[in-house]
Amino acid sequence: MSGILVIGGGVAGSATGLALQKAGFEVTVHEAHPRTGADIGAFLTLASNGMQALAQIGAAGPVAGHGFPVTGMRFVDESGARLESVPLGEDEPSLHYRCMRRAELGAALQEEAHRRGLALRYSARLVALEEDDKGVTARFADGSSATGELLVGADGLRSAVRVHLDPAALPVYAGQSIFYGYTRDPAAGAGLEPDTLTMVRGSRVLFGCLVSPVGETFWFARLRGPAVGAEEAAVTPPGTWRDRLVALLRPDRSPAADIVRATEDKLMVTNAVRLTPGIRWHSRRVVLVGDAAHAAPPATGQGASMAFEDAVVLAKALRDAPHREAALELYAHHRRPRAERNIAVSALLTASGPPDWISIANARGGRSTLRRLSHLDEGLLRQLDWATPLTAPTAPTAPTA
Repeated sequence: MSGILVIGGGVAGSATGLALQKAGFEVTVHEAHPRTGADIGAFLTLASNGMQALAQIGAAGPVAGHGFPVTGMRFVDESGARLESVPLGEDEPSLHYRCMRRAELGAALQEEAHRRGLALRYSARLVALEEDDKGVTARFADGSSATGELLVGADGLRSAVRVHLDPAALPVYAGQSIFYGYTRDPAAGAGLEPDTLTMVRGSRVLFGCLVSPVGETFWFARLRGPAVGAEEAAVTPPGTWRDRLVALLRPDRSPAADIVRATEDKLMVTNAVRLTPGIRWHSRRVVLVGDAAHAAPPATGQGASMAFEDAVVLAKALRDAPHREAALELYAHHRRPRAERNIAVSALLTASGPPDWISIANARGGRSTLRRLSHLDEGLLRQLDWATPLTAPTAPTAPTA
């Protein structure tokens, strides 16, 4: 019987495996895709809290070798006029926000896992799981199975593990389709400030862009309306999406339309979705982390960072609690309020639309809701600090099995 099974070898699963290994557990990570199956994917921003969490498990260095730093965010209106600027992240360079492709982040974490001898099994797609008093068994599409003391569902938005725990907990469309793209045209990024995320409050589309040190412009566009169907997304050529977006952006005088027009085939579309707060996160031998537990629209840019926090706190809870069930309760106690606050804030930003986005982002007296989520306050630092024991709110109950 193996110790802990992690289902999903993406960014959440790889980080969770590294954290559990550091805590002294025997871990095997099971990834549904073949090792060579990753594509470039969309890009993401990894916030200061995410970098701090990675630092606690010794993975910040390998990740910092990818992407580029982002130290500020500026808002402009549909004419390109500056409305406001805010700093992003902590002053310490190792904790700066970083922008990178998701596949780069996943590959960096998997390579670090291989370097440390963490067991990763590829082409292992979960199809069923069973748990009882003796353990939990995962069954895979190739007919193989694995049994352990605990199973961690790090299998993302469409989590098969979540279906086992809470079959009714399905992702809900959050009201925006999101387009991502890249262009190497140097003219497209002309005038953009380095290390700065530029947010364009367009008349119909909320647009964001960054320029990398090598001159590649990363951009995204959020468009309110009906969800893009899976078949439509699969068969629509990138050029068609590009032309539709340019038509929506062209009435404004910001640089957004020209950036999208300069994009060729590196364009993709997805839908903003979320999970409803309050879903079941764990049973006696199964627990969820990352998007499998608390997927939120990407408006706050906290998806990967929250997953890395989960990895550290789960590993600490299992290390520090007197028994497994107390550990899972401890993990949920520390993680659920913060993760579900991120869902609420992301949903609010998504629903607000371009005209109200800035006022919503700076609501409730803070300079920026996004900055507050990433800020390493004393409570979050204690939660993430590997050397600090994770304390229980009350005395744990005796295990039932």
